[in-house]
Amino acid sequence: MGVKISADELQVLFDALPDVVFFVKDQAGRYTHANLTLVRRLGLKRREDVIGHSVMELFPSALSSSYASQDRRVLAGEVIENQLEVHIFSNRSPGWCLTCKRPLDIRGKVAGVVGISRDLGQPDGRHPTYVRLRRVIAHLQEHYAESVRVQTLADLADLSVAQLERHFRRVFQLTPQQVLTKLRIEAAMRLLRGDESVAAIGLACGFADQSAFARQFKATAGMTPRDYRAVVATQAEKREPGATSL
Repeated sequence: MGVKISADELQVLFDALPDVVFFVKDQAGRYTHANLTLVRRLGLKRREDVIGHSVMELFPSALSSSYASQDRRVLAGEVIENQLEVHIFSNRSPGWCLTCKRPLDIRGKVAGVVGISRDLGQPDGRHPTYVRLRRVIAHLQEHYAESVRVQTLADLADLSVAQLERHFRRVFQLTPQQVLTKLRIEAAMRLLRGDESVAAIGLACGFADQSAFARQFKATAGMTPRDYRAVVATQAEKREPGATSL
């Protein structure tokens, strides 16, 4: 007979991992379990400040609607695996993570959502293909705004496409396409701190049009480019000398 572990036990286990957020939510989207990493990243002190609340109550509106939509997809039966996301906290710079969410099955029925978000770690520089893969990274960093073919990347590393995908996951925890997306979104975040139009920024970062840019940005950052620009502007105002917080 297999050994079963409860959500309570998992919660305590994940409390020991500062680079992993763990959570369980019920069908209404309310947290039933949350590790201390999530509690602290929300700027709260006690687990009780999270349990029983929804993302709509705990996160800014620009973020919560996206998270709630993601949860509804999982409650409908979808499994989310290694979704590349950037989490934006008021007390620190954006942090990249990989999110996994699954329907919580209890006696054959979906009773909620269980998931983790794992901070993106440092590349494995000891891997035998690391030097070759760095050539691919350098190419992506220089050409992220252009159309990039996976076969071209594989040729740069002297690997097959399948080998490139496998080694990228091992060394960077990401696929080449996810690395490209990360570079484009990071560039867009930098440009959104300026005055250039959202449409122009999308094109400058390699997106086919403003719609594609907005869709990918929201899927990755949890908010639209315009909302992100507003959040950044608000944070800048709070950092100005003499500024007061409401």
